[in-house]
This record gives sequence, C-alpha cells and structure tokens, in this order.
Amino acid sequence: MTAAYANLVSTVAPKDFGRVAVLFGGKSAEREVSLKSGNAVLEALQSAGVDAFGLDVGDDLLQRLLNEKIDRAFIILHGRGGEDGSMQGLLECLGIPYTGSGILASALAMDKLRTKQVWHSLGIPTPRHAVLGCEADCISAATELGFPLIVKPAHEGSSIGMAKVTSASELIDAWKAASTYDSQVLVEQWIQGPEFTIATLRDQVLPAIALGTTHSFYDYDAKYVASDTQYRIPCGLDVDKEKELMDLTAKACEALGIAGWGRADVMQDADGQFWFLEVNTAPGMTDHSLVPMAARAAGLDFQQLVLAILAASIEPRG
Repeated sequence: MTAAYANLVSTVAPKDFGRVAVLFGGKSAEREVSLKSGNAVLEALQSAGVDAFGLDVGDDLLQRLLNEKIDRAFIILHGRGGEDGSMQGLLECLGIPYTGSGILASALAMDKLRTKQVWHSLGIPTPRHAVLGCEADCISAATELGFPLIVKPAHEGSSIGMAKVTSASELIDAWKAASTYDSQVLVEQWIQGPEFTIATLRDQVLPAIALGTTHSFYDYDAKYVASDTQYRIPCGLDVDKEKELMDLTAKACEALGIAGWGRADVMQDADGQFWFLEVNTAPGMTDHSLVPMAARAAGLDFQQLVLAILAASIEPRG
C-alpha cells in the first residue's frame, strides 16, 4: 500500500454496513457484464463479512426494495436504468443510501452529448462532434469534421453500438446501426494516439492505465473477450505528463459531480494533447475490468476496493 492511497482503505467494520443489496443485471444492453460484475462484488462483500445479498433488477424491483430489509445498496448496474440517475432517484425516494454518484452526476455522465457540453464550457478538452439524426446530418458532419470519425450511441456504455468510419457511406451505415440502440447518436473526430483510462476513488485519482489493442479501437470485444488486450501500469508517460493527466481527470470528474468512484476514458494525440471522451459512474468489475487493475497499482486488492466504494456510501452526499 503506497502512502498516497493508504487513506482509501475502509475503517468501517463489516457489520456496520448493515444489510447491503448488490443491485446488478437489469435490462440494459450491458446486462451480461453487469451480472459478472455484480457476482464478483457480492462474493467480495460476503467474504469480508458484510451481510450482503444479490438483487437482479427486474420489473419487481420496487416491491423487492420495499419488502426486503435494506440498509444500503451497492449499485453495479451498467448502462441505462442503473447508471443514468433513474436508480439513484428511486433509492433517494426510498431513503436507501447507495454507492457512487448522485442523480445529477449519473444522468450527466451517461449523456455523452451533455457531458461534452459541460466540458466545453470549462475548457476541458474533448473531441469536436456532431449529432446525427438523418442522412443529411451524416453528410454535414463528414464535411465539417473530416475522416476518420467514431460513431457512438449517446447513452450506451461498454463501446456498444460504436464504430470507426472512414467514408460517408460507412458513416451513414454506422449511424443507422447505432440508432438501434439510441435515438440520439454522436459522431466525434477520431483522435489518433494512445488511449488511457483513469479511475477515481473517493475523490482520489488512481494510477493511469495505458490501453493497447489489435482492434481498430477499444471495443466491446477488446474490453471483455479478447486475451491480447494490453494494459500498462505504469502507463509510460513521464512524471509531468502523468500529473497533467491526473489533474485534468480530477477537474473533468469534478465538473460532472462524480462521487464515490468512477473511470474516465482519455485519448492523447500526436502533439501530446489529452482529449476526454467520457466518464463511467459504475464501471465494470469483471476479471477484464480496469478499476480493479488501477486499485491494485495503488496497493488495494479487490476486496479492499469494494469495501472502499461501499464505505463512501456512509458519508454525507454533497
């Protein structure tokens, strides 16, 4: 455990968390990843002595929340219905403390367009973009932004529905495909260069991870299936550049109101400029996931990480 991160270790006795509902599964396109994350979190809590149980979120959620004795909730739902403020709002109404960001920050971070608008207003670098609603928008975006471009649904995670395109016809096809996931589709300038992911835990920025993949970008398969994805910690940046990245990450997360934990995705161009893509407020906790890797680099094992996230739910929400 490095001294810089020693304060992240939870000092709360397991019994003092009360009965903890681990909320996972749900109905989003990221259900399968959430199930894996949720089971890993549940096992870690139970092995630590926490009175925790799993709750696969379905149509009977409200009734189960009312019927069960629940002292707090560990939200490990990915995507819409769990990471977008709706679950946070329900738990607020029921008076159940929960992990992670609050209603506003969750909703903002899940909306890639509004995230970019907030960052633009504060001078946090994020790639130029356009919103696609028809073929004419695609042609206009191609003219304005040039190629290559990256197309993404505005409210999905895990790179679901994303595609890199190099022509107007590819852009139109990618927009149509992304529209099956979300009525709002974004297209961004492609940033050529290394990709980094930086986790935050209880207002501290964890060591950055550099990502490497043989895919055209860090897509769903590279995140959860491929065995050749590369993760580099230390990330390879010099001391000053890594500090710049960590400071920018803290600023980007603060701008959205991120609390408890989160993970920012960032690109670096050929000139060394960092470009912020998005922040995940309930990142993956599977065997391929990045926040546990960053935590290990800071000296926290998986169980300590899970307990630290849960301990933040005891603190007053700002």
